[in-house]
Amino acid sequence: MRMEKALENLKTNPYYEKYANRIAELQNTSPEEFMERVEQCDKAKKNETKKKFASVDTRQFSSVLNPKQALGKEINVPDKKLEDIFKIELVIDKSSTEIKSIWEEYHQNKEVISATIPVDVYSNIKETMNHFPVFLFPLPRSQGYEFIMCQMYGHTVHFTPLLAYQVHKENAPECLTMVHYTELSDKGIILMRGEYDKNVLNGKEAQCIANQFQMYYSGKDPERLKLLESFTKSPDTFKHMDLISQLENISLT
Repeated sequence: MRMEKALENLKTNPYYEKYANRIAELQNTSPEEFMERVEQCDKAKKNETKKKFASVDTRQFSSVLNPKQALGKEINVPDKKLEDIFKIELVIDKSSTEIKSIWEEYHQNKEVISATIPVDVYSNIKETMNHFPVFLFPLPRSQGYEFIMCQMYGHTVHFTPLLAYQVHKENAPECLTMVHYTELSDKGIILMRGEYDKNVLNGKEAQCIANQFQMYYSGKDPERLKLLESFTKSPDTFKHMDLISQLENISLT
């Protein structure tokens, strides 16, 4: 029975027809060697799959397993103000192009991510945020993918490792917090700044998450919008692997 099952699995291989005669010969002359080789192939295939989609080694991210202080009933957290980190009065008479250059230079040597977003683009992003306030993004790791959960409050996006959220719920610490500052919207721009936990993410990983967020929440891609709707409105049909496929497609293009 084991041999019959192994043969059935082999027949699904696209190269089976090419090597059918040699397989049959080995099966007849040395059935034990045949089974040994099949089992070795199965084991190698399972190991490869396990390696590609391995669960995250929590020891690498022990810092995110400690809950932050409970918020209690303070659900509405006010957005951070631009004046707390940036001297607005120094750019009030500047053009949007000049402000963009200053904003980029200001963050050049800081361990944060930043961007300047046109108002019309951010308007679409904010509308999508209102409709889909929670979502997931895959993050490539050395042994597969880790899922990062995002939650929107006002103009701020909080990103948390899914593992940490499953353990601590709303008290899970963020690995990345992206704030959209609207104070200079009359200049036609929104300033974004993202601070990340260096024990969990590096700069490239934080930027990868931010790029995915913009691609999904800009509302321009029908396939990504469908995934947002599926996750929010019909979670039973939602497939995590579709997110990974989208990310791999980006890497290939």
